Formats: sequence, C-alpha cells, structure tokens
Amino acid sequence: MTRRIVMLPGDGLGPEVMAEAMKVIDWFNGHFSANLEMAPDDIGGCSIDRHGVPLSETTLQRCRSADAVLLAAVGGPKWDKVDYAVRPEAGLLKLRKELDLFANLRPAKVFDALVDASSLKPHIVRGLDIMIVRELTSGVYFGEPRGIEKLANGERRGVNTQVYTTREIHRVARVAFELARKRKNRVTSCEKANVMESGKLWREEVSALHQAEYKDVELSHMYADNCAMQLLRNPSQFDVIVTDNLFGDILSDEAAMLTGSLGMLPSASLGGIKADGRRAALYEPIHGSAPDIAGKGIANPLAMILSVAMMFRYSFDMMKEAELLEKAVENVLGKGLRTADIMSDGCQKLSTLDMGHAIILELSALKQSKMAVRA
Repeated sequence: MTRRIVMLPGDGLGPEVMAEAMKVIDWFNGHFSANLEMAPDDIGGCSIDRHGVPLSETTLQRCRSADAVLLAAVGGPKWDKVDYAVRPEAGLLKLRKELDLFANLRPAKVFDALVDASSLKPHIVRGLDIMIVRELTSGVYFGEPRGIEKLANGERRGVNTQVYTTREIHRVARVAFELARKRKNRVTSCEKANVMESGKLWREEVSALHQAEYKDVELSHMYADNCAMQLLRNPSQFDVIVTDNLFGDILSDEAAMLTGSLGMLPSASLGGIKADGRRAALYEPIHGSAPDIAGKGIANPLAMILSVAMMFRYSFDMMKEAELLEKAVENVLGKGLRTADIMSDGCQKLSTLDMGHAIILELSALKQSKMAVRA
C-alpha cells in the first residue's frame, strides 16, 4: 500500500534539512519497500510569495487527504511587515486548526553522547527521556473574544480568552495516558488550578478520566510554575507531562533546552483516530527557520530526521524502521560526528549535507549487521 506524505520545506533552513529527510525516506523506500510517496508543497513565507497566503486552500486539501504531513520551518525577516493575519506562522496555526491536530507530542531526550551539551550538570540530565503532551487547538491561543481595543480614556487594552471544554481536556489527556502505558506509566498533569477556573476544570476533568479509564496509570498534579522549576531541579521525576496550549508552549521549550540543542528534537501533532483507523498527523522539528544560518550548509538536520522516525511510529506503525533510524542517529553521535550547534572538543564537524550522508551510511551498516546476524 502506497502512503502519501505532503512535504512542506517552508522557509529559512527548512529546505536544507528537508532535503536530508527526503534522502532518508528514499533509503527506506529502497531497502524496506516502505512505499512512501513524497509530494512537496508550500507553506509560510514561500507560500505568501507564490500564492499570496501562508497556506493555500489547495495545499490544505492536499494535507487533509495525505497519510501524514512533514514540515520543516516557517517565517523570516522578509515577511516581518506583512499583515499579522497572514504572517507565515498563521499558515502553520491554520493547518493545525483545520486538521484538528489537538495533541502535540514533544519528546525531550538526552543522548548519552550529548550529555555535556546541556546547561545542567551531567548527573541531572543523563538518561533523561520526557514526553510533553501539549493541547494544541484550544486555550488562550484560540479563545474568543480576542483582540486589541481602544478604551474611552484613550488607553488600549489587549484581550485573550483562556477556554477549555470537557471534551478538549479528555481527548488530550487520553493521549497522555495511552503514551504513559507504553513508557514508565506515569502522567503529570500541569495547570494553574489555584488561580484559574480553566485550570480548576482541567484538574477535575483529568482526574475524572483517570478514575474512569486509567486507574493503572500513576497520576499526579502540579502547578505549571512549579513544573518549570522542577524541570531544572529534578527533571528525571517526569515521564509524561500533559498540559494546556500556553503552558505546554513554555514548558516544552524549557525541556528542550535540557537536551543541549533545539536542533536535536522532533515533534508530532496528532488528530483523533478516524473510523478507518487513520488519523491526521503533522511532524516537524521544534527549531525555527533560523534565517541567520539559512543557506550556509551548517544547519543540524537531525531533528528533521528524527521527525521522520516519529512519523514512522505514530502514523505508519513502522516500529522497527523508527527504532533503526533512531539507532542510526545515536550511533553517529556516538562516533563524535557533529554539526556546528552541538560541536564539542575532539569531535568532527559536519555540514548539513555530510550529516545526512552519515545517517544514510549508518543505516546501511546497521541493516547489513542485522542481516549478518540472521545469516
């Protein structure tokens, strides 16, 4: 069965890292008969330039009908003065909303070879493996009313509304509980129930779902500000963290920096499972478009490549292929091969192109060694 992937390179360094991801997919097509069809398309600034909008209706429809969407990055100073409603990032927000990608999975994993790259002491982050599940299509980023208004006294007031329903809370919490069952079986739910009614509802509804369906999973609650502190103090206490859109945005970026580089971390944004067993899904590295280094050939493609591994796992049930790809990344790092953002003494600095090539060589070596063992 052929599975169709819409590829959205986007802006800045996006096309560079996407090119290496496409080579990886081509390798799996050639060596595992993966039957993955890649269909490039536009989003963000490049879409504004070509179509006048950051996400065209044609591209949106292609993403709706795809088996998965792989995105690199959007935005850059070239589009800083466009109308706020049609900025490059608006294309990404619209894609998430229109595909109803309500659960954002952000792993924060420290590879042994990069333990010294973290700003925290090695003994605090060694072996760290956290999964943050962020609600992605509701909360303060989408709530109404919103806007900036002028008051009678001449002042201006900005308004954003934090809003959640039982259904929205249950469906993202269910994703977190299901993930925890396949990990260390612990979920920490984060909100501000002490000062926000939406946080109080969040805590009550997560607890209700836990009691009804997931008593076998260990559940704890934590205020979001305390979670931010605990991520720096003792991050290994966490397994799966589930939280709302705003707090998830902040906490997942904090957790990402525990690993030493944004260039190493992938993400997945998932929709609900449909009647035919399929689900809308978007995979992307968490780093931005980094226009300051775009075109220089020094970008780290590993977060983009690891996003492919997440796509294998969560959209295509290609578990062995996902594990093989993740092992290839781990081995390459273990050999001291680095891009500029994760460079350290005694290691060999690689370009974007060379790092992608190193992953391909390692995949071939791993496949050959497995074949030799079976023989």
